[in-house]
Amino acid sequence: MPAAPSLRLRIQAAITDVPAAEWDALLEPDAPPFVRHAWLAAMEESGSATQDTGWAPHHLTLWRGPRLVAAAPAYLKFHSMGEYIYDFGWANAAARLGVEYYPKLIVGGPLSPATVPRLLIAPGEDVPALRRALLEAAVESAKEADCSSVHVLYPTDDEAGFLEEAGLARRITLQFQWKNPGYQHYDDYLSRFDSKRRNQLKRERGAAATQGITLRTVRGAELGPEHARRAFEFYASTCERHAWGQVQLTPDFFTRLFRAMPGTVEMVEAVREGKVIAGAFNLATAERLYGRYWGCVEEHPFLHFNVCLYQSVEDCIRAGRKVFEPGAGGEHKVSRGFEPTAVHSAHLVFDRRLDSAVRDFVRRERHQLQLAVEEAERICGLKPWARATRPEPRAD
Repeated sequence: MPAAPSLRLRIQAAITDVPAAEWDALLEPDAPPFVRHAWLAAMEESGSATQDTGWAPHHLTLWRGPRLVAAAPAYLKFHSMGEYIYDFGWANAAARLGVEYYPKLIVGGPLSPATVPRLLIAPGEDVPALRRALLEAAVESAKEADCSSVHVLYPTDDEAGFLEEAGLARRITLQFQWKNPGYQHYDDYLSRFDSKRRNQLKRERGAAATQGITLRTVRGAELGPEHARRAFEFYASTCERHAWGQVQLTPDFFTRLFRAMPGTVEMVEAVREGKVIAGAFNLATAERLYGRYWGCVEEHPFLHFNVCLYQSVEDCIRAGRKVFEPGAGGEHKVSRGFEPTAVHSAHLVFDRRLDSAVRDFVRRERHQLQLAVEEAERICGLKPWARATRPEPRAD
């Protein structure tokens, strides 16, 4: 009986070097959009995630004969922008130690702060063995590329546990996500708050009507090239308004994505006097809504909350979606019913001194995380019954 073909590693310098059907065959049918071939291709082919922008594709693929059996999206990074697992302090510590922190190897997706599978394994394969093989490939190829470190960003809880057992430092940070326990109507969502908070949310939600603003969600066949153009314009306007903002996505990214993933893209639009004055670009699966980018050309009280939060909460209730992830940051979401939720990353630094410092930081940060969760619970303003029946956020 002939021996089975051994595994062969290929480092792909572009996601399009892997056939889309073979890459997506590694995913569950309801996988988040950010790990799909079309999303990564739009990032790279639009010029948004390339070596020139500090994201050099370095995708890890394992083949058995002609068949792709495992893969991990990966990039050589020359800065720390667009990751949302902040390690600027680590880079500063590296400089003090005389360690070149960049490039580093990122296992994850560009500009996508969402928990998704990172170690992709074909159905029927030995998951633990191929996860180990992908991790070994990441470490060895990072060393060969003179990287300082390997960072796996936003893996699933199960993958994070594997990576921790394999010796990486597991870091836990917070996002604020809306969870649907089975609401039938928007008023069910409001009923979870005490009367003071409930009246506040009603007032904020009702502001749009008094301002002459109509909110709508555009999806499917209604989406056209003008929506892709607006999505970029709103995204760029928000980046340009803030000192921390940096326009990293190109107009072509939105054009490609709207064309390649029409069943996934949604746009929330605010219309006043026949003009679209604000919008939010979101992505959706059957069970989850992912908030991404927003912007406006007019300022109105509570416009941001209505476009980015309340309209989509109501849409989720209507569609029966279980979770709404509005992205990184935003403690203001807590008082509007978005719960602190642990997200994970895993890190291996090759310099032992810096690696030890990173591990010590991660341990201390975890204690601060628990304090942040307790403060979020206090701010949330939930009724005692709602707090008692809601599961505690997990940080391990």
